[in-house]
Amino acid sequence: MTDETAAGAKGGDDTSAGEGTTEAAPGGEHSRSDGAVADRTANPGTRKERISVHPRTGQHNSLHRWYRIRNPLRVAFNYLVILVCRISPSLRLKRWLLRRIGVTIGANVAWGLESTPDIFWPDLITVEDDALIGYDATILCHEFLVDEYRTGAVHVGEEAMIGAGAILLPGIEVGTGAQVAANSLVTEDVPPNVTVAGVPARPVTETDGETTQTRNDRNERGSQR
Repeated sequence: MTDETAAGAKGGDDTSAGEGTTEAAPGGEHSRSDGAVADRTANPGTRKERISVHPRTGQHNSLHRWYRIRNPLRVAFNYLVILVCRISPSLRLKRWLLRRIGVTIGANVAWGLESTPDIFWPDLITVEDDALIGYDATILCHEFLVDEYRTGAVHVGEEAMIGAGAILLPGIEVGTGAQVAANSLVTEDVPPNVTVAGVPARPVTETDGETTQTRNDRNERGSQR
């Protein structure tokens, strides 16, 4: 871990500890007032298994009383920080600011203009070294539905690329070196070194009918012979 990353991680922990509805827990996890626990590191299993489901309280939809779920002052602060990051051309400043609201960011990560991390739960986002988040891309760690709301950590691996306008849903893991095409909606994990595209995003098929994942597997088997 670089000095820059270490400093950012320390700043993120300080911010989380000061929040009324979220507190740091041992082992790199965060416990919330609703009892759910979210791991900030890469998790095994499928996206569905990594999602925490929280039933609504009361008669209205789950967003109606969001202020009982997250501290409104914390959400407002997150929004202002993210607003600055969306228009700032300085990648260094973006990394510094986003770490202050809890985003775990590796060295040399590039956040494009207008890119938006989750405003309610930015502390559930991990982006590893040299990854690129493209123009107007969105990383979501929560979904407010009628009967429930869901939360899930998002993990973007080293040297992965999220294309312009792409959306990552809660609980998604994008593997090392993977690529998400522009305007794609990622609803499932993206394996390492695989390119996905579309709504919902699926592995890209080459002209010979072979997906990038199949081709990479074949090349790896050939190099081991």
